[in-house]
Amino acid sequence: MKFSLISLLVVSGAAYSAAPIDNASSSAAIAEQLNQLKRLMQARGAAQINLQQQLVEVQDELRELKGESENQAHKLDQIVERQRDLYIEIERRLTNIQAPTQTPVATTAPSSETTYSTSLSESEAYDQAVNLILKDRRYDEAIPEFKNFIKSFPKSVYIANAHYWLGQLLFNKSLFADAKTHFDQVIRNHPESTKRSDSMLKQATVMQKLGDKNAAKALFEQVISEYPDSTSASLAKSRLSAL
Repeated sequence: MKFSLISLLVVSGAAYSAAPIDNASSSAAIAEQLNQLKRLMQARGAAQINLQQQLVEVQDELRELKGESENQAHKLDQIVERQRDLYIEIERRLTNIQAPTQTPVATTAPSSETTYSTSLSESEAYDQAVNLILKDRRYDEAIPEFKNFIKSFPKSVYIANAHYWLGQLLFNKSLFADAKTHFDQVIRNHPESTKRSDSMLKQATVMQKLGDKNAAKALFEQVISEYPDSTSASLAKSRLSAL
């Protein structure tokens, strides 16, 4: 009995003396785990910051590409319009349509803005005005030529085209209200004109410039509805989506 008691005391003492060693090992392991977790969190935070920076850079690049794309699309629209206008005029001349010549309307007072000659025939007067745009690129001089053509030949077969060209010239000089008047003449009074869809498209752009987005939207939609297969409709769709 005495031997058993002594043995029990020895075992208990050994266990008691070993406990601090186990506790120290556990603390060290926990500390190491905490350090590992801390390092993981730091690495994760750095990765998130790096990812955010990359996203910002990608967004900046996308904005630059979008701006460049819109600029190129606008330039392409202008080129398409000029080429289409040139093609129409060349086609008109090649077909050599023999339209009845109209006598110029007599004027009692000479115009102060031009030395327009009333001795020209209807076709000659129109060709002279158009050549100032397509051939000579003397746009400012073309404005009074078209004004006088409209005044001298109000019933001309070219009257719709004359209003369209004059509207274009005034639009390019940012005289939007004046341009609107001439595009409106084509839209309202010449439903069969080949320039009507283009006039409607330009009129929509005029309204956009004047700040009337609702009117611009309505005109773009009208172009698409009335001339669905035309180049004007394609341009109207792209401009409507950007409105």
